[in-house]
Amino acid sequence: MDKSNFPFKGISSVALHAAGKENAEWAHTPPIYATSTFTFDTAKQGMERFAGIEKENIYSRWGNPTFKVAEQTIAALEAFGLDDGQGRPLQLKALLHASGQAAMTTMLMCNLQAGDKLLSHYSLYGGTYELMHKVLEPNGIKPIIVDMRQIGQVEESILRNKIKLIHIETPANPTIQCVDIEAITALAKQHGIIVTVDNTFATPYLQQPFKFGVDFVFHSTTKFLNGHGTAIGGVLIGKDIEFMKTRAWKWHALLGGNANPFDAFLLSQGMKTLELRMDRHCQNAERVAAFLSESGHISHVNYTGLPSHPDHDLAKRQMLRFGPMLSFELKGGLEAGMRFIDRLKMCVRAVSLGTADSLLSHPASMTHYGVPRDERIRFGITDGLIRMSVGIENIEDILNDLEQAMN
Repeated sequence: MDKSNFPFKGISSVALHAAGKENAEWAHTPPIYATSTFTFDTAKQGMERFAGIEKENIYSRWGNPTFKVAEQTIAALEAFGLDDGQGRPLQLKALLHASGQAAMTTMLMCNLQAGDKLLSHYSLYGGTYELMHKVLEPNGIKPIIVDMRQIGQVEESILRNKIKLIHIETPANPTIQCVDIEAITALAKQHGIIVTVDNTFATPYLQQPFKFGVDFVFHSTTKFLNGHGTAIGGVLIGKDIEFMKTRAWKWHALLGGNANPFDAFLLSQGMKTLELRMDRHCQNAERVAAFLSESGHISHVNYTGLPSHPDHDLAKRQMLRFGPMLSFELKGGLEAGMRFIDRLKMCVRAVSLGTADSLLSHPASMTHYGVPRDERIRFGITDGLIRMSVGIENIEDILNDLEQAMN
């Protein structure tokens, strides 16, 4: 059944039908190809597969039909409704990885080499920060960190340094700061700089960075794309199809960060309900943010849906809704933060995010424990900060649990 030319009008239809579903047994749901390798009928067939660019039917470290279904879906979601600047539908290529960290590594390593400099901003996911400073920097790739919400600082860094790549994480983890993708990309393109975006918090439903001309988008698919906390995964998406099929694929294959068929299958199933889940996540998050902003136990709430948030207007402009993620500062610092986490009864204590249930973490003692305290504080990750991934439970139960944990 060829759906390649069907004019999808909604993103849920894309999530359900964009990927090819052809398989040998005509299964409605594409099967899990649980195989490490693939057979050849003849030596000539093997030679032709090795000579080709698409290599999903050779060896599962290189590719797998189950991976391809997830890759096609994610690429279609990120490209939905966009054109290539010449009136044609935007074409993207995705590479599925074993984890978000693996996809991030491929994205950075296939674009950078010793002597290059990359520019990014305060308040990054702890794993990204450590990858930049503990892996890339000792190997000759220098990260430069500025407040990228200040476009003047970005321009100054570009003029003072020979920047090869700018990496944006928006909304950022865990302060929910937003960065102007369009403005930074326009500035970067004036200087021939590659732009990459971590779109994990927003998902393609709420934000499409390729709309603003970026070069690569990254996701930890473990989070909202999977949506159920059942599998680890990551994906790199690029618009230079040839680059993605050659250099990016080669780095991906040689670094060995391949996905596995079962996790890819779970990801494909999770994405089918992306729009439904995200709408409920966002609806609940708006209620939670309003509730917390009225609490006497909270000094401030980081949620772009609140008009008081400094990035409210930007988020409103570049996102469909304000998202499911928020953070808030408890009065009382480290002890108050840890006590609050310990008192939760329904909401879950966990360091991940993006699952159907509400997850809360205390970055100072968990995700950002490895970041030096002075740098953590400078990034806005204070001792009493709580990060919350708002789930799809009944809102009354979420609010009741938060209230009793604070009292």
